[in-house]
Amino acid sequence: MPARSATRSALAFLFVSGLVVHSSAQKSAGGNADWAAYNGGLNGDHYARLTQITRANVQKLRQAWVYDTGEPGGIQTNPLVVNGVLYGYTPTQKVIALDAATGKLKWKFDSGIKGNQPVRGLSLWSDGKERRLFAGVMNFLYCLDPGTGQPITSFGENGRIDLRKGLREPWQDQSIALTSPGVLYKDLIIVGGRDPETHPAPPGDIRAFDVHTGAVRWVFHTIPRPGETGYKTWPRDAYKTAGAANNWAGMTLDEKKGILFVPTGSAVMDFYGGDRLGDDLYANCLLALDAATGKLLWHFQGVHHDIWDRDFPTPPALFTMKKDGKAIEAVAQPTKQGWLYVLDRATGKPLFPVSEKAYPASTVPGEVAAKTQPLPEWPKPYARQQLTEDMLTTRTPEAHAWAVQQFREMQSAGQFVPFLAGGKETVVLPGFDGGAEWGGPAVDPVHNVIYINANEMAWLGGLQAAGKTNSAGEKIYADQCAVCHGVNRAGSPPDFPSLVDVTKRLPEEKIAATVQGGKGRMPGFPDVAGQRLKDLLDYLRTAPAQAEDKKEMQAGAHADDPEGAKVYARRCAMCHGENRQGNPPTFPPLADVGARLNAQQVTDLVHHGKGRMPAQPVQGSELAALLRYLNMSDAADAGSAVPEYTFAGYKKFLDSEGYPAIAPPWGTLSAIDLNTGNYLWKINLGEFPELVAKGMKDTGSENYGGPIVTETGVLFIGATNHDRKFRAFDSSNGKLLWETVLPYLGNATPATYTIDGKQYVVIGASGARDSKTPQGSAYVAFSLP
Repeated sequence: MPARSATRSALAFLFVSGLVVHSSAQKSAGGNADWAAYNGGLNGDHYARLTQITRANVQKLRQAWVYDTGEPGGIQTNPLVVNGVLYGYTPTQKVIALDAATGKLKWKFDSGIKGNQPVRGLSLWSDGKERRLFAGVMNFLYCLDPGTGQPITSFGENGRIDLRKGLREPWQDQSIALTSPGVLYKDLIIVGGRDPETHPAPPGDIRAFDVHTGAVRWVFHTIPRPGETGYKTWPRDAYKTAGAANNWAGMTLDEKKGILFVPTGSAVMDFYGGDRLGDDLYANCLLALDAATGKLLWHFQGVHHDIWDRDFPTPPALFTMKKDGKAIEAVAQPTKQGWLYVLDRATGKPLFPVSEKAYPASTVPGEVAAKTQPLPEWPKPYARQQLTEDMLTTRTPEAHAWAVQQFREMQSAGQFVPFLAGGKETVVLPGFDGGAEWGGPAVDPVHNVIYINANEMAWLGGLQAAGKTNSAGEKIYADQCAVCHGVNRAGSPPDFPSLVDVTKRLPEEKIAATVQGGKGRMPGFPDVAGQRLKDLLDYLRTAPAQAEDKKEMQAGAHADDPEGAKVYARRCAMCHGENRQGNPPTFPPLADVGARLNAQQVTDLVHHGKGRMPAQPVQGSELAALLRYLNMSDAADAGSAVPEYTFAGYKKFLDSEGYPAIAPPWGTLSAIDLNTGNYLWKINLGEFPELVAKGMKDTGSENYGGPIVTETGVLFIGATNHDRKFRAFDSSNGKLLWETVLPYLGNATPATYTIDGKQYVVIGASGARDSKTPQGSAYVAFSLP
């Protein structure tokens, strides 16, 4: 007998202007139930109306088939399953089609491009007569025939669009990749993209293309142009050089109302915003756009002037809240910080209280941190947000003592505390990988419960003056590589490998290919080519084997600054005199202001005014020039000019043996009632097998990839690093119902579907996130006997 969901799912087969819109567990030929869109449906709820696998029989699940890709690397793909065919990726971004009942390969599309970026899904369009499969391969969007895997050459340029085109010139130098699939609406495929986190980076435009021709139908500028709302939250003409504010996480669609929900990330540079002073709309926003036109309906900014890499990391989930006897169409947006924002879908207004909380100013010259940040008062955060000494590891006495010694040298004051320059490292909890991550939440729309898996790892951050570089290659390294690998090239293994002596470990051809094409979480830098690439390789080859610590390096200033003098004459001279002598006491002298005030204090006065002095809209390069000029009243002040600062490098807070330096949990799974904001249950998710062998169980671990939940109350999740387990929980109470060990780590979101009445659950597995585990990649499917 076919699963009951096949009948119910017929209701989800909607037609809008003659085009099919997919929902989870959609009915298809033969009475099967499909997983027809990324994460199961365009509404982002990861929910399946399937009933064959239940809480009573899930422990009987057995492996149904395995497809081994034959490739090392990572799979983060949530596959599509339509009409009995599974569509997915290999680690090198070859697109594959499998018989979803047997795992047998039907076809494989090799673009000839060796993709090595994560890619998390595909999009399948149909009007009931014709079908088109859209697949991102690095910076290209391909349109394939789902039956054969061959490009449909009438789309774009011979079946593909180069997404670098149309962002900024020269387009060949732009770096963009599709880590998440596009959203389909009527005859549009709408995409964002992953950008670098350093300059140069393209703007994070949201673009809609015609599914038939590939022509651009609309563009929304996340870095506004003159005349567009939000333009004044950036320095003047920022759109010409500012980058990112992009959607790498994926999007969600209200199909009925035609509203597209787009979460965006931070602007570049991620950790220093001296060249982008202001709130930086529409970075770190949840955007509601008219899916047909790209018109902005509303926005909600979760972080003002982000200098902590607090991107919105996942597509939001749509649901209908039941509040005070009313049904309110709502959207739930998880965050890296551990907050859950619940907003009215029509207006963007919070449905639980959100208040602006004051935070300290930055002490870094040239930086102006936002005075307040919007914090939800409810629900309570699903991850710890401030590390204190009593939270440090007790795994062993030695590990605890080591962690205490290290912690006492750090700054740990909770959320949104600006990083220091050249001083103490700042604790970031949850770390730069969340909190919530790209896998996203699952929502049970019947009971209005959201399920969020989260990391609880502490990371460290800090800034250091960029300083003078001794060669062109060193400057390229400082601009493009140091943010992850550190100014001293030491990295933070295993996530960010050391580049000290890298040319002795890897052939330069392989290094060059990685620089230009990216690998794993590293974006490509196609602008580093020709002489620039040669210069970088020369620097990596000839740099000292012992990486130099440049934390205390200070950037010198020019002896003169004509541009700063012009800004001063235009903005300040009328009151303070053309020679900065002032007219005390009404207008103080500025000749020695660099000896009395630091650049942060001067910046605050310029932007906010004081007494009879009005605020001045001096931003970006103008502000930097003015500060240099004011700090040059004599030679002694030359060193106090505002330098550009760089991130000191990603670094996890680990103990001396490489385990988290904070006490468990290191990863969790939470269930929250969306009507009330109350927690229903919370459990630790994941463990380290070697610690389990020593009696340290259920610690939780880092986890990547999200859950899915079924109508029968079964929640499936892989996600966990280290233990390779795929688990099923009772969604009502968090009780473990079933688990199995995968051949590789299950760092992906699973999918579920039915074929000929049999329900399957499938997950992508790969070893990329833990080199100590088996290496390889596969799709593994399970079913009842």
